[in-house]
Amino acid sequence: MAQPNPYILACDQPNTLLELLRANPSIASCQDEHGYSLLHAAASYAHVDLLRALVKEFNVDVNLLDEDGETCLFVAEVPKVARCLVEELGVDYNKTNNEGQKAHEKMEADEEFPQVVAYLREVIGAPASSEDSTAASLNRPPPVPNNMQVNIGTMSEQEASAGETEVDPEFKRRIDELAAREDFHSEATQNQLRELVMDAISGSNIDSADREFSRQRTE
Repeated sequence: MAQPNPYILACDQPNTLLELLRANPSIASCQDEHGYSLLHAAASYAHVDLLRALVKEFNVDVNLLDEDGETCLFVAEVPKVARCLVEELGVDYNKTNNEGQKAHEKMEADEEFPQVVAYLREVIGAPASSEDSTAASLNRPPPVPNNMQVNIGTMSEQEASAGETEVDPEFKRRIDELAAREDFHSEATQNQLRELVMDAISGSNIDSADREFSRQRTE
């Protein structure tokens, strides 16, 4: 029976690959004709547990290079993989490839994986990329005019809710009176209720509205 291709297993069947490696540990460090390794495959397909097993259980060199002089960090597509490689497995994040590029520099040149780039820049203490700086400047608020002063403070709960719970006594009386009427659900009374609410919203004088309300009741 032919042995399954470990590189294919590394793509979408990491658990099956682990079983194969435990039966044949010697293939853990194998590389194809281009230097592509199981580490590179695991990093590319974001199989973090497989990465850990390759390095910690099978003692694969985390800085294993392919034919371009690139470690598996160069193919990390998501931050969780980069963090695992840097913070847990000790990959050399300053390693340069055959073109003299570090991992984040190659990703920037290829316009790929901006979140990984941001993480690696933070790790090495590099300044933010020009793209990040441009985005920050676009989101920066405009300067305050010279003749204006802005005081930043904390608003108290009382100030925040000021006016929200104050109900005009006359408005409340009118609502209660309407609600107590036997014909509350009639079209005429509902129209009066709508007018009362609209008057309150528009700031109309409640007293003049009340006079009209009283007139309608006596008709």
